[in-house]
Amino acid sequence: MAVAVTTKTAWKLQEIMAHSSNVSSVVLGKGSGRMLATGGDDCRVNIWSVSKPNCIMSLTGHTTPIESLQVNPNEKLIVAGSRSGSIRVWDLEAAKVLRTLPGHKANICSLHFHPFGSFVASGSLDTNIKLWDVRRKGCIFTFKGHTEAVRCLRFSPDGKWVASAADDHTVKLWDLTAGKLMFEFTGHTGPVNVVEFHPNEYLLASGSSDRTVRFWDLEKFQVVSCIEEEATPVRCVLFNPDGCCLYSGFQDSLRVYGWEPERCFDVVLVNWGKVADLSISNNQLIGVSFAQSTVSSFVVDLSRVPKSDSVPHGLIRDDQPLVPPTPTGSSLRRIYDRPSTSCSKPQRMKHNSESERHSPSSEDDRDEKESKAEIQNQEDYKEIFQPKNAICRTPPRNEPFPAPPEDEPGTAKEAVKPSQAADVQTSLPKQELPDPVQRPPIASSTSLTRTEPSVIPAARNEPIGLKASDFLPAVKNQSQTELVDEEAMSQIRKGHETMCVVLTSRHKNLDTVRAVWSTSDIKNSLDSAVAINDLSVVVDLLNIVNQKASLWKLDLCTIVLPQIEKLLQSKYESYVQTGCTSLKLILQRFLPLITDMLAAPPSVGVDISREERLHKCKLCYKQLKNISNIVKNKSGLSGRHGSAFRELLLLMAVLD
Repeated sequence: MAVAVTTKTAWKLQEIMAHSSNVSSVVLGKGSGRMLATGGDDCRVNIWSVSKPNCIMSLTGHTTPIESLQVNPNEKLIVAGSRSGSIRVWDLEAAKVLRTLPGHKANICSLHFHPFGSFVASGSLDTNIKLWDVRRKGCIFTFKGHTEAVRCLRFSPDGKWVASAADDHTVKLWDLTAGKLMFEFTGHTGPVNVVEFHPNEYLLASGSSDRTVRFWDLEKFQVVSCIEEEATPVRCVLFNPDGCCLYSGFQDSLRVYGWEPERCFDVVLVNWGKVADLSISNNQLIGVSFAQSTVSSFVVDLSRVPKSDSVPHGLIRDDQPLVPPTPTGSSLRRIYDRPSTSCSKPQRMKHNSESERHSPSSEDDRDEKESKAEIQNQEDYKEIFQPKNAICRTPPRNEPFPAPPEDEPGTAKEAVKPSQAADVQTSLPKQELPDPVQRPPIASSTSLTRTEPSVIPAARNEPIGLKASDFLPAVKNQSQTELVDEEAMSQIRKGHETMCVVLTSRHKNLDTVRAVWSTSDIKNSLDSAVAINDLSVVVDLLNIVNQKASLWKLDLCTIVLPQIEKLLQSKYESYVQTGCTSLKLILQRFLPLITDMLAAPPSVGVDISREERLHKCKLCYKQLKNISNIVKNKSGLSGRHGSAFRELLLLMAVLD
C-alpha cells in the first residue's frame, strides 16, 4: 500500500537573474498569476512567465531607472514609471510602446490601471496624483493633497474612486467623477505602504511601516479594526477573491487576517525576505521578492491555510466573546455597483475609437523609435501574447504549481532563501555590455569571487566579508568530510572573544547614556553619546528619539546635525537610514523656523533669547548646507535608498 506523501504548504518556485544591474520594481499580473514584470536600474522592463527561466520580452525606452510597474487586468498593457517622472505604456500583443506620459516632476512611486476604462493613475515623489487617459495621451486630472511621496494607488472595484497611501501617514479616498477628495483616513503613525479595496464590500485595508494593518469602513468613514501585533513593516496586502480574509506579506511570513473582530487565522513562514507583490491563482498564492539583481518567486498552497475561525492565532481578547465569522456571500455593508458595460469611464471622457490605439501621433512615432520591445523568446511570446484561438495564458490556469514533498525529519534544512545561489538561473535579455569579454552564465558549480559591497545592507543572511568555509578546515580529499569536534569548535571560536569585547563595550556605553537620560534630559544624554565617540550608540539613541517628534528642540539639532553628516557617509545601510530619518524630521520641523529667523530684520534693542536662537539657527543653517552636498551626491543612488535622498533633496531646495 502506497504511503501518502505530505507536501509543503509554502515553497520557493524559482530564482532568476532578472537584470544586469539592481532590480528596482517587481509586479505580478493579477489576471492569471503567471505573468511577471521586472524593472531595473538598467532602465529596462523585462517580461517573464512565472516558473519559466527565460525572459520573454525586454522593453526599452526609459532613460532613467524604473521605479514602479503595473499590468492591466487583462494583461495586455504594462505601464512603467521612471526616476525622472516619465511614464511609458506598452502594448504587449503589438510589442510596441503605446504612449509616453510626461508630467510628474520626480520619481514615479506608484501606478494602477482602471478596472474597466483605459485609464492609469500615477503617484509621485512630487506628492501629486495624476489620472491619465491612455488612448488620448493626456492628463485628465491632478489630485493634490498629500504632503509626502504617494506610495500606493488603487482604483475601487466599481471604478468610481481611487485610494492613495503616502509617506505622510495618511490614506485618502478620491472621487473620480467629482474630481475631489472624499475623505482622509488618519490613524497610522508611520508611512503607509499599501492599500487594497475589498472585492465586494465598501471596505478598505491599509498596511504601514508602523507595523499595523487597518480596516476602514467606506460608508461610515471610520476605522473598523486595527491589527497591531506585528514585528516588521507591512509590505503588501491582498484580499482573498471571495473577500473572506486578507493576506498580508511581511518579512519572511504570510499572515491571514479577519477584521470583525480583528484576528489572525494563520501565520505561514515563507523565507521570501522583503516580499514585493502577491497574486492568487488556482487556490495558490504567488509572492515575488527581489534582492540586488535577482528575483525570487514563492508559492503558498491556500487549500492548507485556514481562512476562517477554526483556530485563530492571537488577537482574540479573553474578555470578548468569539463572534462567528460572516458566511461567504453575506455582507455587513454595502456592495459595489459594477457597471454592466465593459468600459466604464469618468465623466467628461469621450469614447475613443479602437483604431486610435494603433494610430499614434508624430510625437508617438518619435517615442516608438526610441522605445523597443525586444522579443527574447519567440516561442513563448507567440504562445502567451499571440494565441491562435481563444486567449489562454500559459501555463494553463487550471494547472496549479505542483507542491514539493515535505523535508524528512532529521534532514530538514532551513527553507530556501532568496540569497541562495544554487537555484539562480541567468537568462538576461541580450544587451551591449561595456565589458567585451563574454561572461559565462552563473550556475551552482561556478565559483565567483565575492567582493565586499560599498554599502553594507541592513538585512543580510550572512556576515559581510566572511565565509562559512573560513571557520572550518579545508577539506583536502573528498573522503575527509568529517571534522573532529574540537577542531570545528576551535575554528568557530576565532574572533568570538573580539566580538564579545565589542558588544560589552557597546552595552557599557549605552548604560552610561541611559543613566544620564534618567537623571537629566535628552540634550545631556545626546551630549554624552557624542562624547563617547561611538557612532553605534548615537544610532541607537536616535532610533528612539526619532519615534517621538515632541522630544526635538533647536538645541538638539545643533548636536545631532554633525552626527547626521557622519551617518549619511557610513558604509552601513542601517546607519544611513537612521540619518535620513533624523534629517527629514529636522527639515520638516525646523527648516521653516531657521529660514524665517535668518530672513527677519534685526530686532530693536537687546533680546538675549532671540540672539541665542539666531545663533543656533545660523549654526544649523551652516551644517545643513554641508549636508546638502552629501545628499545631492547620493540622490543618484537606486532603489528606496536613493529615493530617501531624493526626497531630502526636495526638502532642502530652499537652502539653494
